[in-house]
Amino acid sequence: MQPFALNYARPAAELEFDTPYAYDSGLQLNVLLDGRVAARDHALLRELATTTSTAGSKTHFDD
Repeated sequence: MQPFALNYARPAAELEFDTPYAYDSGLQLNVLLDGRVAARDHALLRELATTTSTAGSKTHFDD
């Protein structure tokens, strides 16, 4: 027997775009290309609303 939801479940579409920050494992924070902490860039936060890291769980934020 197959669960009902599997008849309708589809993988989430992956959005492809370049983020202006990268994860720094030493600091354990997202940093901008110039080395500043991404969570301190107010313009970036207004535009993206978050700086979610892809290094771990998608529920953790650098704030």
